[in-house]
Amino acid sequence: MKHPFRQQGASTIGILVAVLFFASLLTLVIKLGPVYLDDYTIQGALEGLDGEEGLSQMTPADVRRLVTKRLSVNNVDGFNAKDINIEKDGDLVIISLDYEVRTPVVSNVDAVISFSHFYELSGQ
Repeated sequence: MKHPFRQQGASTIGILVAVLFFASLLTLVIKLGPVYLDDYTIQGALEGLDGEEGLSQMTPADVRRLVTKRLSVNNVDGFNAKDINIEKDGDLVIISLDYEVRTPVVSNVDAVISFSHFYELSGQ
């Protein structure tokens, strides 16, 4: 037979550690989530160029301008269009994108997230 005084639950320290862990996890999701959503939007804007009419005849500056407009419409802030490297190979437009985003997490602690994408697009 078990005695009631032998039964134990979570200690105060255990509950405090669990609360701090989940609060830290929630803070990271809140701080880093928008960065990943912006990257997802950037990927969509670049993938949406595939099959764009007249893309193969555009200059790299025109393609960069088109991407900038799409990102502006989708409210992507803090992205520098100069990070987009655009090359042409015949009818193919080759776009490579390497960039980093630095976001403050807590006080003087920052998170640096690196993204790298490569696309070979053809226009109509």
